[in-house]
Amino acid sequence: MSAPSDQLPSSPKVSGSPSSKRKKRARAPVSRTISWRVRLALVAFMIAAGAIVWFTNKTLTHSFTETTRNRAELRLALYSGNLVSELRRHAIVPQLLARDQALISALQSQDFSLSTQRLISFVDEIGAASISLMDKDGRTVAATNRNKLGETHRNEAYFVDAVRAERTVFSVIPREVSGYLFTYSRKLVDSSGTLGVIMVEVDLQKFERAWAGISDAVMVTNSEGVVVLATEARWRGVSEKEALRHQTPIGAIQRAIRATADWTALPPDAYLQGEAVMRLETRVPFQGWRMMSYTTYASIREQVNAVIALEIMGFAILLALAFYALSRKTALRMALFQRESAELRVLNARLQREIAERERVEKTLQVAEQSLAQSSKLAALGEMSAAVSHELNQPLAAMKTYLAGARLLLNRNRPEEALSSFGRIDDLIERMGAITRQLKSYARKGGDDFAPVNIGDALGSSLAMMEPQLRQRHVKITRLLPEEPVLVMADRMRLEQVMVNLLRNALDATKSVEEPEVEILVAAGETATLSVRDNGDGITDFDNLFEPFYTTKQPGDGVGLGLAISSGIVNDLGGRLTARNGAAGGAVFEMQLPILVDGIEAAE
Repeated sequence: MSAPSDQLPSSPKVSGSPSSKRKKRARAPVSRTISWRVRLALVAFMIAAGAIVWFTNKTLTHSFTETTRNRAELRLALYSGNLVSELRRHAIVPQLLARDQALISALQSQDFSLSTQRLISFVDEIGAASISLMDKDGRTVAATNRNKLGETHRNEAYFVDAVRAERTVFSVIPREVSGYLFTYSRKLVDSSGTLGVIMVEVDLQKFERAWAGISDAVMVTNSEGVVVLATEARWRGVSEKEALRHQTPIGAIQRAIRATADWTALPPDAYLQGEAVMRLETRVPFQGWRMMSYTTYASIREQVNAVIALEIMGFAILLALAFYALSRKTALRMALFQRESAELRVLNARLQREIAERERVEKTLQVAEQSLAQSSKLAALGEMSAAVSHELNQPLAAMKTYLAGARLLLNRNRPEEALSSFGRIDDLIERMGAITRQLKSYARKGGDDFAPVNIGDALGSSLAMMEPQLRQRHVKITRLLPEEPVLVMADRMRLEQVMVNLLRNALDATKSVEEPEVEILVAAGETATLSVRDNGDGITDFDNLFEPFYTTKQPGDGVGLGLAISSGIVNDLGGRLTARNGAAGGAVFEMQLPILVDGIEAAE
């Protein structure tokens, strides 16, 4: 229940009475809010908490990222060592088998009944995928894989190169189904010449299966840069650049995760610090081969967020305790307020008896004053809301366009380009703040800082802000600028606001024209002049053109404040804004400002 004193009308007699003064003294302690020291402490606490969270995020992110990089480098070195070890281990096998007398005798006598069994006995010891013996015509006469018996390999690279060379030959043969065939081959000779070729097939696909996991995507390229081994099948047979176009590293890792039998976790956060994956490269000491790995920043964001969450929880608890203490203090004040309210009610009853006669007269006056005040507030509110809506509509429309473009770029995994859109949005937000300050200066002049401004640069910024509307309307824009910069003393934000309003009016004037054109001319003489011409319908009412809330647009398209505000800004800058109809049709708006020559403003 509110105190009855709130219902009393004000009167000079009552305000000057001793009882009224006692009332004010009694209410003064209750009206006190949180002291400035407490507010300062709370602000300092929030700033300190934010700084600690920021420092923790930065430090832990760097630490966990370095740990992930070190582990990836270690894995890459291990993969490379295992691959080289496997290749070198099999490189000696053809040389040893080429000296096997049983195989040489079989080729000399053409009796291969025991050759296949002998090669099979070698496979388990060597660990090779398969071993084949070919005669000098390239026909397979013995093989650990009996299905290959009788096949002719006379034109294969591993046969032709082995016959021509005096050493063991390593060959990489592309296969249509399962990647590449890796072989070591060497010819068998006797005193009569070449008897045949022994070929050992090396199973390197087992490394691809071993590399496929939850954190890495791996590829190996030969000396020509062609991918010969990869955890992603789409990468084989092309260069690294082409392979990444076929399948992104993060997509390859996710495919490997889904193929892993024990996969139970969600895909890792792969967009930490604006990067999808971490690329590492090392040289494989074998025929110019190179190995690349793509590692996700797995769980880094989760680990950092876990620590930050604990910090924020601690700060929240401390802040809750602080507010609890303040609420207890407020409760004590409320108890005091209730006791004072009882005293005030007694005083109020006495005051009501004293001003009973005066209350009837002042009641009517109070109603009239309240109606007038309310009407004034509504008028001011309407004018301000209209001005804000008019001036902020253009930046908001541009922000919506840039946000849509940024969302599309992020969906296409192009975060660097999306950052440029966010930078433009930040510029638009700064411009909106400047517009609100300018709307306030419309009612109260002065307080702006002037500096030399290049009209050409300001015009470029204004056109950049209007870019979404220009691109949507397909308006032909013609700019005629002098070779030398045209400088004026002005507030650049307010000057760009005038240019945006003139350009927007020109665009609106050409909505009904089939081929809309806008010509912008900047000239320097005794004054700096900016002319904006359009090929619209022209101006019909010059008398009310620069009056507030005068507009010829349809309801919802404008409120008639653009030219009024622009005229006020130009007048504040010491210039003038005029309008006329062009000789060839359309409207022409000219802004003339004192030019700045060698640091001196020319008098108009």
